[in-house]
Amino acid sequence: MLRADSAMPFSYDTFLSMCQTCVDPSTYKLLENLSVSSTEGPLVEDWAKFYGVLANELSYQRNLKLGRPCDQPVEREEETIRAVSAALSAENPLDAEIQLLQLEFKKLDELTSLHFFDAYTLFGYALKLKLLQRLTIFDTPKGQTEFKRLFDGIQAQILSI
Repeated sequence: MLRADSAMPFSYDTFLSMCQTCVDPSTYKLLENLSVSSTEGPLVEDWAKFYGVLANELSYQRNLKLGRPCDQPVEREEETIRAVSAALSAENPLDAEIQLLQLEFKKLDELTSLHFFDAYTLFGYALKLKLLQRLTIFDTPKGQTEFKRLFDGIQAQILSI
């Protein structure tokens, strides 16, 4: 079981190597090319609908927050609206990412809930690994160093005025 609040048990490449001898070549090719924005494969079409709604809601609420004119998305879901709003209100980008990750995991759990040991389950697991992989790019010490560098640069510009 993969959880939104835990680390990846192994890399996506390791997952692919485990799948290579267990699935047919066409399924393997889909897994090999899989991304969270893919549209082909078992479960992936249903996931893509959800992910599109989520991406549109994120874009909409970000634009509103920045005061930019934008049209309201055609498809909206109350749970997604609340989750995006909460994530955009988070002070820490990592907290926001985890909040969205929890929503995405919940959706994948819903999509795979009636499936056991089939392609839906396999692709659900693969998508969860891809989502967890994104968390690995968040490096708190590097982020703090970059923030300090940017802040120092802004401060120096202000002082020079």
